[in-house]
Amino acid sequence: MLGLKMATDPRWINIVEKNLEDILIDHAFCEQKAASNAISMIVQYPHYPDLVSEMVKICKEEMEHFDMVHKKIIERGFSMGFERKDPYVKDLNLYLKQNHDNSSRESHFVNQMLFAAMIEARSCERFKILSEQLEDEDLKRFYRMLMESEARHFMTFLKFAKKYSSSIDVDARWKVFLAFEAGLMKKYGKEQSMHG
Repeated sequence: MLGLKMATDPRWINIVEKNLEDILIDHAFCEQKAASNAISMIVQYPHYPDLVSEMVKICKEEMEHFDMVHKKIIERGFSMGFERKDPYVKDLNLYLKQNHDNSSRESHFVNQMLFAAMIEARSCERFKILSEQLEDEDLKRFYRMLMESEARHFMTFLKFAKKYSSSIDVDARWKVFLAFEAGLMKKYGKEQSMHG
């Protein structure tokens, strides 16, 4: 369903097991950024009422997830710390800016939707790994629940990219973007972060 062309490096789960504090903190900030992204979509595209309604739902859900992750951090005696940079997200964004025309409003919109969809897809894949391979049973259940949510968000962003694009072949652009992301993943999966 996700269409990702490169699986996460299998050694990533071993890094996670040794760095649960870092993963949870990074995850909390990912949820916060996802909520901010949904708000940004509402501000930029108020003329798409169905998109606005869906972004409100996603924003609420992402903030609920942030709260849940924050509670896991506190329960384990960890502290939140400060936001870390996400090189994976930066690489995706840079690719879209450099390889697809952003001068037209439609192209910019499609790029934003595909960008969000890709992050949700990779997060979903990572959550699946965590739900199946973590030794911590509580976190396994937690990530199983979140995985299903990420999959829904992924589908939502792809749906809107197609719905509000009349002159762009969204499927073709998505296919090329998936190929780029697969190449990008060769350098990721080796760090104690949700996308690293």
